[in-house]
Amino acid sequence: MSVPSIQVDHVWKKFRKGEMHDSLRELIPAVAKRLVGRSPKRDDLGNREFWALQDVSFEVKRGESVGIIGPNGAGKSTMLKMLSRIIKPNRGSYRVNGRLSALIEVGAGFHQDLTGRENIYLNGTIIGMSRKEIRSKEQQIIDFAGVEEFIETPVKRYSSGMKARLGFAVAAHMEPDILLVDEVLSVGDAKFRQKCLRHMRSLIESDVTVVFISHLLDQVRSLCPNTIVLDHGQVIYKGPTDGAIRKYLDALGDDNDGKVAGHYTDVDVSDIRLRDSEGKEVLELPSRQPAVITFDLTLHRPLQAARVLINISDLGGTYIGTVNSKAHGLVIPETPGKYHMRFTMDPMPLADGDFAFRMTVMAGEGQPVCVWAAPQPRVISVRGSDTAGGVILCDGSWEITESAPSSVVA
Repeated sequence: MSVPSIQVDHVWKKFRKGEMHDSLRELIPAVAKRLVGRSPKRDDLGNREFWALQDVSFEVKRGESVGIIGPNGAGKSTMLKMLSRIIKPNRGSYRVNGRLSALIEVGAGFHQDLTGRENIYLNGTIIGMSRKEIRSKEQQIIDFAGVEEFIETPVKRYSSGMKARLGFAVAAHMEPDILLVDEVLSVGDAKFRQKCLRHMRSLIESDVTVVFISHLLDQVRSLCPNTIVLDHGQVIYKGPTDGAIRKYLDALGDDNDGKVAGHYTDVDVSDIRLRDSEGKEVLELPSRQPAVITFDLTLHRPLQAARVLINISDLGGTYIGTVNSKAHGLVIPETPGKYHMRFTMDPMPLADGDFAFRMTVMAGEGQPVCVWAAPQPRVISVRGSDTAGGVILCDGSWEITESAPSSVVA
């Protein structure tokens, strides 16, 4: 039986909020407690401390690709930093068996005043490549990153996307046994992201273990058959990726509870719900079936020409379309009050995938103003379409008539 590439056994990790000591009044008692042995133990929570990871355990087999997803602050990046040996756990243990390469932060290990070529050698050395190995792969790294035109330019002149491409290219060409990737594929353009995914698939096929953190659920689904879901530092799911995504969306729904605070005080939008044709609340909608969005709109002052916009995008940020209440002929009263809103899409025009719905309220003629905007979108999954890679469904009807007798056709 082969040894797992990664073994994490009941790991706990804590951090401290704010500064260690704000004044001598706090510092002197803390030092005194430490001297007499009364300070909090390493594995206990002290003042202002919190658990970033709580009793986390999992294994990743050799050649397996595993995703880690969860809401912001769930502990995903903390987990990868621990596996990269940047930080140590307060409790528990972990083991990494094999040569590890980590791409945790865009441009990490780059010196801003050095050129791209010089940083290839610097970054490669930091992650464990020999100079001979870097020299043999230098041109491959440059070609993969697509920065040959600027390779002699200091990286401080690079865009964030160029830094991401160069950093990923160096890490990926290390030929690691284990590759850790944290959110960096959300930085480059779509063409480069596809190149990275193809390269990561080729690494997996060559028996490289990949641990992949991303909020782009389509990427996780396409790359990782199994996924771990973290929430508030705890593992709430381990298993097939489709089930992990459903659990993740459930966690987002529980956090929001349909009540979203806006950026302005003139209007509130609350109790946002996604429902099927029978009125049942869902987080996963069937393709080609009716979908209903309901919410409460509260006007705190009179608003002229108010309308609600629902902007739809995929989780990579690609804009798909907007639903505009005014364009559908809905007139929202100017009188302050609470109004229950309902919009039905029949049929649901989206193909298989995960999508973000962001609510906005506009008001005024001529130069409209945004009086409310949701700080976080609602995320939904659409399933049941037989299209391959499409974002929208192009439904319609076909007709065919004979325009000439069959004898005319050669």
